[in-house]
Amino acid sequence: MTKTEIGKMIEGLRGKKLGMYHKDFLLTWEKSRDELEATFIVADTLRAMRSAGLSPRIWDSGIAVSNFRDNSTRTRFSFASACDLLGLYIQDLDEGKSQIAHGETVRETANMISFLSEAIGIRDDMYLGEGDKYQREVGKALDEGLAAGVLPDRPTVVNLQSDIDHPTQSMADLLHLSHHFGGLDKLKGKKIAMSWAYSPSYGKPLSVPQGIIGLASRFGMEISLAHPEGYDLIPEVVALSAKQAKESGGSFKHVNSMDEAFADADIVYPKSWAPFDVMQKRVPLLKNGDQAALKDLEKQCLANNARFKDWECTEAKMKLTKGGKALYMHCLPADITDVSCTAGEVAASVFERYRDDTYREASYKPYIIAAMILLGKSKDPAATLARVLERGSARSQL
Repeated sequence: MTKTEIGKMIEGLRGKKLGMYHKDFLLTWEKSRDELEATFIVADTLRAMRSAGLSPRIWDSGIAVSNFRDNSTRTRFSFASACDLLGLYIQDLDEGKSQIAHGETVRETANMISFLSEAIGIRDDMYLGEGDKYQREVGKALDEGLAAGVLPDRPTVVNLQSDIDHPTQSMADLLHLSHHFGGLDKLKGKKIAMSWAYSPSYGKPLSVPQGIIGLASRFGMEISLAHPEGYDLIPEVVALSAKQAKESGGSFKHVNSMDEAFADADIVYPKSWAPFDVMQKRVPLLKNGDQAALKDLEKQCLANNARFKDWECTEAKMKLTKGGKALYMHCLPADITDVSCTAGEVAASVFERYRDDTYREASYKPYIIAAMILLGKSKDPAATLARVLERGSARSQL
């Protein structure tokens, strides 16, 4: 892509009404349609600049704090890649090696790590009712630090997965769909099956399926949410998604049949999650460190999961989709039958056929994260990107 073409992409930002400066990116449904579209434009612009061999670096100093309170591969590396893309140094916050282990408050920690920080990425999805709350507590402390003149500027907080939403994942997924189908406007009317699928493990967060229905419902898509009885998501998120689907000209259907969800679907997203009531039961047990009770709950849940081994994305189920060629999606890692487990979310032949597509899906996440950071830090993102493009620094001397 030429600099002129990239410049036209940047111009697409100028008509957007944005209020993202000094704001955090926690839930997609808190952002306006213009703000969501601006995030996609910035992500595509940064991607185009890198592909053209141009450096998209905004900063020549400053750090980004990485706070992962749960394990991660794709999101951890995506955050590091995004921050490096913008010119920021990554510093992991290891709570076990910090004063947090000695009772340091969230307010104090948030300010102490932010004197020269531009962004803070937080993954906190272990405890239902806690992750989003923690991220907001950090954001409030940053607001207070800036208002008091303690901080020279406010880092932007990016939700790298909470108990409620996984916006970097869902935004990367939607950008992947936009490219696959030829534009965001082409998503209207497309049917997406967000379906529970069997897994030989339990306790998987609700935030991925909630993130998908919470975002797809903003773009006029036909959503079919499917799961066995008892595997509910957070009721308020489901209700909000149904409301948003109606407002955007799409639809929302809640079913208890994977076959029904897959029927005539353009996109399928079979993904395991724990039932809402199970996640509620886990919270006090995790907080109290009650390993015996957690083991007993796990045993019960795995036994219940085993009743639904037929909830697998098989070749037969894929034939139910539109033309038998729906796009398969997954946030990864998928539980692949006869590969990573004896029985899982997806048949090996289905996953292998769409493996490169899932990798492409994941490849958009670093650019989405970088876009979230830039939009939270720049008063005029179009002008910022135009200056970087005009500078025209080569990314590599190879």
